[in-house]
Amino acid sequence: MSPDGAATTPAKEAGSLDGGVVAGATAAAPSNGAVAAEVVHEPPIPARARIDLLCDDGSFHAIRSASGDGVICGSGRVDGRPVYLWAQNVKHKGGSLGQAGGATIVATIEAAEKAGAPVVGFLHSGGARLQEGIGALGAYASIFRATSRATVPQVSVICGPCAGGAAYSPSLGTLVMMVGEESQMFLTGPRVIAKVTREVVTGVELGGHRVHRKTGVSHVEADDDAQASQLIRQALSYFPGRPGEPLPYRDPVAPLPGDPSATVPKNQRLVYDVRDVIRHIVDGGEFLELSKRYAKNMVIGFGRIDGHPVGVIANQPRYLGGVLDAVSSDKGAWFVNMCDRFGIPLVVLSDTPGYRPGVRQEREGVLRRGAELLRAFSVAEVPRVTVTMRQAYGGAYIVMNSRDLGHDLTLAWPGARIGVMGAPQAIEIVNRRDLEAGADPAELAAAYEEQHLPVAIAAKAGFIDEIVTPDKTRERIAAHFEARR
Repeated sequence: MSPDGAATTPAKEAGSLDGGVVAGATAAAPSNGAVAAEVVHEPPIPARARIDLLCDDGSFHAIRSASGDGVICGSGRVDGRPVYLWAQNVKHKGGSLGQAGGATIVATIEAAEKAGAPVVGFLHSGGARLQEGIGALGAYASIFRATSRATVPQVSVICGPCAGGAAYSPSLGTLVMMVGEESQMFLTGPRVIAKVTREVVTGVELGGHRVHRKTGVSHVEADDDAQASQLIRQALSYFPGRPGEPLPYRDPVAPLPGDPSATVPKNQRLVYDVRDVIRHIVDGGEFLELSKRYAKNMVIGFGRIDGHPVGVIANQPRYLGGVLDAVSSDKGAWFVNMCDRFGIPLVVLSDTPGYRPGVRQEREGVLRRGAELLRAFSVAEVPRVTVTMRQAYGGAYIVMNSRDLGHDLTLAWPGARIGVMGAPQAIEIVNRRDLEAGADPAELAAAYEEQHLPVAIAAKAGFIDEIVTPDKTRERIAAHFEARR
């Protein structure tokens, strides 16, 4: 392994950026007949190689080369589109950040903002340069400010251990990607922790990608730099240059063949993977899921419908039956806010029995965090369509972009059930005396469900705009978004 964690095999073959003797590196024989010594060229700087791997061939133009101080930056093209890039060179003073390096990063972000182009940063840094003292702290503060104020999409790619400010700044941007086993993020490193708290922990245990896939800090993971390059390209393809600009368009592709509801059991107590439904709605079945291992009862990510980017937010019955809770509310609110900021229409797939009850949820602030998802939908101005697939009860029905949160269009599949709560729970309240008298709970539940929960009742009252068959769902969503463009 190289000092920055990259493998030592050729970049184009295995996704590494750090190794390989340059072909044809043997020097010509000297005129005196002595045996020529083999000349081994220095491997490329990983930071620059990562930029070249992402950019279209020959498109990158460096700036501030003489004053970058361990930061390589410039502009290039990704799939023909202008992008600004910066990368920390861990081989220069361990990637530590000083005032000059901070100024380089800030200049890159500000140039991207002026151009209305996305910015990609490759981070690998031990944090502030100790030798520069408070000046290094000021450099990080200026980066935090520039990142927070920028309106263009910002992708932070974690390529190795990142400590202190280098771990803070990515979360101020748009998306965070962690690459490989050596990528780490932590505010305080293992040595300091051992000194202060006597806890013994490795960098991987403290802030490796397996940690942050579960904290929600990391949104996308890549095995190596080659895969990271592909995923960055895919992610950028859903974003405009800046809010208010047109979304990138691609030629439409048919979704996966078949009925979107084919894997959805009619029995509301049985589970399924909502990603199967999504793949039968979006173009080509291509779906870039974000934060897939964080709050797994909620699925979020990007796809396309008729060539146009959409954000998808869906309950996931495969985990916890699709209930909402504190962490899934956080996840959903973050995603809805991001899509609204960049003008990306939202497809909301609702199938939830309600909010998860319990003492732990209340103590985790489910009221405050659930309110953030309510607020996100309430203030969102992007086109959005809600599809209730099987069930939506109580507060969870409201939160998942119900009609009265300012929806555009609410659809539902024919067998859906909508109400204050499910029939078995409802009869415990409304039929309490009958149950005490010995009435059959199953019969009472069936009667309540038939009288109060069928989707036709909600549609007749105007809470559902249209009941659609699953095979017409994509067509109906596409028609609505087309009308809004």
